[in-house]
Amino acid sequence: MKYNPEMHHRQSIRLQGYDYSNQGAYFITICTQNKQCLFGDYVNAEIILNDAGRMVENIWHQIPVYYPVNEIDELVVMPNHIHAIVIIHENSCRGTIYRAPTTEAFGKPVSGSLPTMIRTFKAAVSRRANLELGWKNIWHRNYYEHILRNPSEMDTIASYILSNPGHWLADPENNP
Repeated sequence: MKYNPEMHHRQSIRLQGYDYSNQGAYFITICTQNKQCLFGDYVNAEIILNDAGRMVENIWHQIPVYYPVNEIDELVVMPNHIHAIVIIHENSCRGTIYRAPTTEAFGKPVSGSLPTMIRTFKAAVSRRANLELGWKNIWHRNYYEHILRNPSEMDTIASYILSNPGHWLADPENNP
């Protein structure tokens, strides 16, 4: 089939016109390809991470080393996805001329922005999983984000993340 831009156009799931390098808190969900349970198992009402799950957790916690304006808040690594809250703090070195474009141009990452951070994280996990485990195509091609607009919303999402392992069996997507 020949490429048809009307038919093959990818719609962005990002908030149109929003600058994802803005200071603020973001709720992130990143899923594995085909929702494969690669990072551990659900045993006796808790998630038991395997080596790959611990690797994902360790790489995630290294994000502030490479992105000092980004802070990691809550995180849960589930067998087939991760949930996390990322906080982007103001970068005092950036002025308005350095503001990230609404959509990053291919091959032109914007330092400290959410898309650049997620892309780098997924690539680091993929590279290491390929080298150590021979795995390819770990991640679903995109990720989900939600801009947290106030402390109450952040508290609600943090509670959701922390309680997520307890809801594993009730989620039909985890038990096809």
